[in-house]
Amino acid sequence: MSEKIDHPAETIELELAILMRRFLAATTNRKIGTLDRSAYLLLHQISSNGSSGVKALAEEFQLDISTISRQTASLEQKGYVYRIPDPQDGRAYSLQITESGAAELASNKQARYERVAELLRDWPAEDQQKFGELLSKFNRIFA
Repeated sequence: MSEKIDHPAETIELELAILMRRFLAATTNRKIGTLDRSAYLLLHQISSNGSSGVKALAEEFQLDISTISRQTASLEQKGYVYRIPDPQDGRAYSLQITESGAAELASNKQARYERVAELLRDWPAEDQQKFGELLSKFNRIFA
């Protein structure tokens, strides 16, 4: 017996929970690219918006500065980002993506794109377009 859902938000909530579980399982069990989710998103943010400080990244992702510091330190160790000292504050710095980081990001972006395209291959182009627009609209409400 299936439960009757009366409000679209109930369907959306359930489908998002299922999507997150399946996406995490798919990216853990069938690794897509070499970057984990946090590294991918941080590199994408820095690549898209230019150099950025840890505080700004923490605000963007709504995470503690300590969490972003650990994640960016890992990216720095791998040679994907480098620090640019702040001329006004010797303790502060911004992070800039390296050529190696940009190449890794591009490779991972392509692998992720190919996986999503594979999953959507049987969808009409207009459904894919609308789904992308709605996901984008939904994500913007969190900003």
